[in-house]
Order: sequence, then structure tokens, then C-alpha cells
Amino acid sequence: MTIKFKAVGVSSIMELLLSETKRTGLFLLLILGIVGFVTAQPATYRYTPVSGWSGQVNDKLEAFLNSTKVIQTRKVAVFDCDGTLFGQVPYYLADEAIYDYAAHHYQGKNDARSQEKMAIIKRLKSEDNTSQQYVQDRIDFLSGMRVEEVERMGKDCFHEKYQQKFYPQMRCLLADLKDYGFEIWVVSASPELLYQGFVHEGLGIPKDRILGVKSVIHHDSVTSQIVFPVPQDGGKADLVQTQIKAQPLFAAGNSRGDMELMLSSIGLKMIINPDQKKVETAESAGQMKGHTVLDFWRQQPATVIVSCEDVPNLPKGATNDTYFTTAKEGIKANAAHAANEYE
Repeated sequence: MTIKFKAVGVSSIMELLLSETKRTGLFLLLILGIVGFVTAQPATYRYTPVSGWSGQVNDKLEAFLNSTKVIQTRKVAVFDCDGTLFGQVPYYLADEAIYDYAAHHYQGKNDARSQEKMAIIKRLKSEDNTSQQYVQDRIDFLSGMRVEEVERMGKDCFHEKYQQKFYPQMRCLLADLKDYGFEIWVVSASPELLYQGFVHEGLGIPKDRILGVKSVIHHDSVTSQIVFPVPQDGGKADLVQTQIKAQPLFAAGNSRGDMELMLSSIGLKMIINPDQKKVETAESAGQMKGHTVLDFWRQQPATVIVSCEDVPNLPKGATNDTYFTTAKEGIKANAAHAANEYE
């Protein structure tokens, strides 16, 4: 078979090829050959080293990611939010957003709603911020607000006081995971609606993959009826099974509350800025009882320990006490962390 070509462009040549192969019955073979060529090409993966982390950490990350190239099923990476993807020093964004909103909208007022909300603020100030009651009281404070109002509350607080708090190292890591075909999920003990907006805008993660404490929405308003499982401590691992429905290949966190989430990973685990002073003594600490967070993860296989600088970002001349409403409520500040603290 001889095909004669004129001096024409590529598109014209392809038209001639298709015409001739159709005429000679080779059309199906040509299509199968093209499809086979395309599907046979290896996927391209490129690891970008994370600036600020050691060569040893980067080598472990690259080796792990390269080991996942052959996986054809879903590849899931799960992250805690506060202290893992962005800073929590000096105060948690969720607390600052709630305390600040109360100060501007309810404090000093005598109407029933304002009195109710300020009573919740009083309870929050005296509660353990890792307790189930604390989680419930945050939702109770938000109940009655429209969905858009809660999301706006989170965005406003982020843009005003936390805009520089996303860790640059985590941005780079997220990009690497995406390049290797991972789904990125966030599992947080903070109110879901409060965080979805600014985390989505800041990191590009779809809102439906940003999971937190949620309540029933009725007529576009938040209710106090929490939807289970609650992503606090072991509830984080339960939420992975319930909603994500895939065992993570990668999991990252920063505190005791992330232990079960991280242990759910069948691949690599990452602990960020782990506490190296407080020994966990409560029965609820589970496997971590008798250890600091740092010591516990030092003993676990397939775990990398990293640091991200987390210090207060204050306007010139400002202090924690003058800038953060949480400080004015007498809440103890979170401990700061320096870059390369654990390397």
C-alpha cells in the first residue's frame, strides 16, 4: 500500500491517514495503536523538595511517594488542620473567631439571645478545649446563624489575623502529594463551616474534603444537633472510615488528638511540632499514656518528625493582649515553635 502526501500540514496528513486506513480496513488497528501508545506512556511524577526541611526528611518523602506510583486505587492523604496545615500561635483561629464575634455582637447587651451566647462564652473559658463538651459548646454558640454567616466569620478572622499562618512547607507538600495523584482531605476538631471557606481559598482543597465538627443544617441555619462521628481524638479515625471510606496512605497531625488519625495510615505518618514536655497521663491518652507526643512518635515506624515555624504575627507595636480577643478573655497562649526545632 502506497500513500502519497502533498506538502500539507499535520492535520491534513492525519485526515489522509484516517481516510486511507478506513478504506483499507485498518482503521480499527490504527485507533487501537494510538490508544495503546497513549496508555502505555508512563505517568510523570516529580518531587519538589520541601524547603526548610532536612535532606533526610525530603529523601523519606520522595522515597515514599515514588513507592506509590504502582498503586492504581485511591490514594488518600489526611491532615489535621490547626497546628498541622497552619499555625495556632498564639491562639486557635476557631477560638479567636468565636470570642471576637461575641465581643462585637453580644457583649454588654441584655436581650435573650445575647445573654444566651455570652453564657456559652463563659462556659468555654472554663472548659478543657479537648473535651466533647467544649466541642458541643462551640456548636451551640454558632447555632441559629446562617451557613454563610459562619463561613464569613471564619474568613474574616483569617484575613484579619491569620493570613500569614499557612505553613509554606505544607503548601509544598500538598503540591507534591497532588502531583503523585493523592486525594487531599482535612479532618479537624474545629467547626466545619467555620473553616471550609478560608481553607478552601487558601489551599485549593475542595470544600467537601474539608471535614470538621458539623451539625444539622435546617432552613439554611446551623442547629445545635451535632452529626456523628465527632472528629475529636478517636472520632477522627472513625470519620475517615465513615465519610472518606478509604484507608489513608499518608496522615499528618500535631497533637495527642491526632494519634488515632495518624495510626490509621498504612503508609507514612508525619508529626508536626510535637509537644516534648507534657507527659500524657490520662487513661484517654490510650497508647500515648506515659509518653510525650514527641517520644511516642519517635518510637513509631514509618514516621517523620518535622518542624514549622509558628510564632505570633503581630502588627508593629501590638501585643497578644491588645491584638487578640482570646487573650483578653484570659486564655493561655499556645507554645511557639521555631524552625528546625526537631532536626
